Amino acid sequence: MRIDHVAIAVNNLDDAVKEYQNVLGVKDVEFETVESEGVRVAILHLNNSRIELMEATKDASPIKKFLESRGEGLHHIALETESIDGEVDRMKNNGVRFLGEVRPGSRGTKITFIHPKSLHGVLTELCSHPKK
Repeated sequence: MRIDHVAIAVNNLDDAVKEYQNVLGVKDVEFETVESEGVRVAILHLNNSRIELMEATKDASPIKKFLESRGEGLHHIALETESIDGEVDRMKNNGVRFLGEVRPGSRGTKITFIHPKSLHGVLTELCSHPKK
């Protein structure tokens, strides 16, 4: 596995993107709305990883609830694996708890989330990119 991205919940995506671009000097940014997760994301491409800024698009979004209870900030880290289904099975056999099943994510990925209680309070996403 490798770190794929770090996700940060923000109240206003457009303002946050401008601030991150200014501070980090990032030019390469992709925007996408993931209806199933109720988020609009901006993916800032760094040399060896990505930062994903997330804004809620509906009241039922987990990001909306996160922002209301915790405010802006680090939401999760994402780990890329080549075999998400195999990793999920292996982890479940080791007592790891998940938040939902494997499902479609942004940019054609397959994703699922490891419950924070399984990793010392850190919400962790597993993701698998489509084969090229």
